[in-house]
Amino acid sequence: MELDALILSRLQFAFTIAFHIIFPSFTIGLASFLAVLEGLWLITRNEAFKALYLFWVKIFAISFSMGVVSGVVLSYQLGTNWSVFSAVASPVIGPLLAFEVLTAFFLEASFLGVMLFGWKKVGPGLHFAATTLVAIGTLNSAFWIISANSWMQHPTGFTTLADGTLRAVDWWQVIFSPTFPERFAHMALAAYLTTALVVGAASAWRILRRWGQDGPQDEEASRLALRMAIGMFAIVAPLQLLVGDLSGKDVLRVQPAKLAAIEAFWETRTEQPFHIAAWPDRAAEGNRFELSIPKLGSLITAGSASAEVKGLKAFAPEDRPPVFIVFWSFRVMVGLGLLMIGLGAWGVWLLWRTRGPEYSKPFLRAAVAMGPAGFVAVIAGWVVAEVGRQPYVIYGVLRTADAVSPVGAGQVSASLLAFMVIYAVIFSVGVLYILRLIAEGPETPPQEVDEPPGNPLAAGTKGAAP
Repeated sequence: MELDALILSRLQFAFTIAFHIIFPSFTIGLASFLAVLEGLWLITRNEAFKALYLFWVKIFAISFSMGVVSGVVLSYQLGTNWSVFSAVASPVIGPLLAFEVLTAFFLEASFLGVMLFGWKKVGPGLHFAATTLVAIGTLNSAFWIISANSWMQHPTGFTTLADGTLRAVDWWQVIFSPTFPERFAHMALAAYLTTALVVGAASAWRILRRWGQDGPQDEEASRLALRMAIGMFAIVAPLQLLVGDLSGKDVLRVQPAKLAAIEAFWETRTEQPFHIAAWPDRAAEGNRFELSIPKLGSLITAGSASAEVKGLKAFAPEDRPPVFIVFWSFRVMVGLGLLMIGLGAWGVWLLWRTRGPEYSKPFLRAAVAMGPAGFVAVIAGWVVAEVGRQPYVIYGVLRTADAVSPVGAGQVSASLLAFMVIYAVIFSVGVLYILRLIAEGPETPPQEVDEPPGNPLAAGTKGAAP
């Protein structure tokens, strides 16, 4: 494969977006978790909820900042590496991204300062309102980004002018394209799962570190957070499986070539098998080996074992997505999702039949091991969505090869190497600092009268109130 400007630009965008997506997928869920914690503390005055809020708000502040910085890089790349795409699609995509800034980022930025530094400057109710508005802002941001991406996956409500540029003729269809509802729900649930897994892993780690002869020591906040996390992924993980199935039905309807790549279907036929594992070979137009369940592929993808599902040979070779990457990325995502369901069911069983999950070392170790699973699943899901859309950047309208900027391979490779070095240094330091904070865990502050604690970011790495 020749590393020309097109391939290098795609690699650069994939590299930077893979770094970026891990932060929004975490902060979207974490902002809502913080709103729940503060609300529960205001209702119950349980100091454990306050300790958890003080602890996780520091993680949120760092993660949010890193997400903003990495997101700015992506917007610049639309001009430097994908200028043709920007020129053609900006009349449609531009307003959607502008709405994201106006209705989401400004909301987050306006109330983030109150959320982080306003504990003794505003009342408890107003502070809770600020936290809630930040949580709403993060979800609103996801709304507009998924709206723009869903339109690129299945463009509707537009027309093409004589000069080749696109114009919206129905903004309702642009914003709410047919695949948008399922895709937005899928992303929101993925964010909540990612946060729940991180919270569960951090809490389990803290309990294991302070394990005594008689079991877990006095870790009320960590035990509470672990149980909240179990409740979240016990409910959300099965729900995510159902939403993912609905999204898959949309793919069959609007992007049949992507669906064929996801399942490594080469021949068009009824009673398609489900390939648990396979080795797709694009050159040979077939799979080198298959571990399959007969008829299950048609049942899962089309809802009927006798349904006919198109194979990749029904599409011209130049219109087929890279099968191997899409096939295995999908199985990584689904496999991790099934493990999340299993972990949630295990945790619920321990809550129901034993003293609690905090007394089970195997479960705690499993929870720690599953901590990064949400991030991996999110990245794998985005690989399926974006690589499976190829060779189009706007499906059926603009090919990726026609959207790249007129730049040389040397220029793109130099910027890609620079990004790799800078990201390796800056983001490694940031992630390691976050992991250090998580390893220290929350501490229950001393009892106070009525007033909420002081600035949580000024309390050092332990998060105790000044």
